[in-house]
Amino acid sequence: MATTAPVPALPFQINPVSAPASADVVAALQDIVVSHLSDNLQRLCGMGGLRRIHGSKKLVGTAVTVKTRPGDNLLIYKALMMMQPGHVLVVDGGGETSNALVGELIMLYAQQRGCAGFVLDSAVRDTAAFLEADFPCYARAVSHRGPYKNGPGHINVPVTIGGQVVNPGDIVVGDEDGLVSFPQAQAESLIAAARKTQAYEDAIKAEIANGRVEQEWLARVLTPFGL
Repeated sequence: MATTAPVPALPFQINPVSAPASADVVAALQDIVVSHLSDNLQRLCGMGGLRRIHGSKKLVGTAVTVKTRPGDNLLIYKALMMMQPGHVLVVDGGGETSNALVGELIMLYAQQRGCAGFVLDSAVRDTAAFLEADFPCYARAVSHRGPYKNGPGHINVPVTIGGQVVNPGDIVVGDEDGLVSFPQAQAESLIAAARKTQAYEDAIKAEIANGRVEQEWLARVLTPFGL
């Protein structure tokens, strides 16, 4: 009986980029800390294990995702050419840190394209340049060794970054506490919820300032346990 040989998978899959989030949404998220977004994402979302390579600039933008073979950045070149202002390059490099997938030259080109920042489950190099430019960059590690450029890879497919699935078009927000991502459709409701969290914490800060030992915010936590 004749058999059909398996068809090899194509080495590259390139899908269109999603439209960046609106300027109003981006501006609102600039004023909201990641911890308040995380609290209102049920404390289950977020990208763990990445470190901030730049200075203090906040990262807010829309994901353009890349799935690449560990140590190879060929498809990163292609993705950067597809980006629009406000996009964030999100790279699933398999957590491999032997080879840096981006460095100063790629950063400079990304800045010219209006890229809002990088999120890399891999290594980065030329860290002094990222710090001087304060260009938002989160990576798993630093390595002086450069990448290979052979492929394979995919652009704008779901990827996993530090335990978080990031879909093309998701909004990514990063600050000194880490990174979260969520669908654009959730943005307005999440912003409203995070603002309520901020107001709640502001009220607690005011209560702490009165100097009393007995405080309502502590009682709300302890009383249900008879403490």
